[in-house]
Amino acid sequence: MSPMKLSVVLLAVLAVAPGAARAQHDHAAHAHVTQPVPPPAQRWSTDAALRDGMGRIHTALEELRHYEMGHMDATMALDRVGLIEQAATDIFAKCKLAPEQDAVLHGMLVPLLGATQKLKTDPQDMAQVQAMRNAVSDYPRYFDDPGWAVAGGHAR
Repeated sequence: MSPMKLSVVLLAVLAVAPGAARAQHDHAAHAHVTQPVPPPAQRWSTDAALRDGMGRIHTALEELRHYEMGHMDATMALDRVGLIEQAATDIFAKCKLAPEQDAVLHGMLVPLLGATQKLKTDPQDMAQVQAMRNAVSDYPRYFDDPGWAVAGGHAR
């Protein structure tokens, strides 16, 4: 994603919860992060707030599988999107990670929230559900969260 697009998406994310997303520090400072960070040799530890928020995101993404299969209507799917957005907002508000870890997490949450916005705009665009999953797929490669399995396995 280009730095300009990333900045626009980040601004949209911040609009979801004005003030709350800036509670701990200026998240817009991560808009310049464009180079991928290799996974650490030892996955980073997580705190309760991060595990809770990412757990809620994971659960909502799993539930959206029913939408992809036609077993959930758009209203219910958009409710799950709202749950994802709220969980991300909570993570932004309670963010207490080291700068590199914070930047990596933001590199996942910004595209996740970009895909939520696209699905809200066009609820029939099922590709956005997969885009949401893709956005957070590397989370277990970076963060030691018992609720998520290491890449290649299954979470929860």
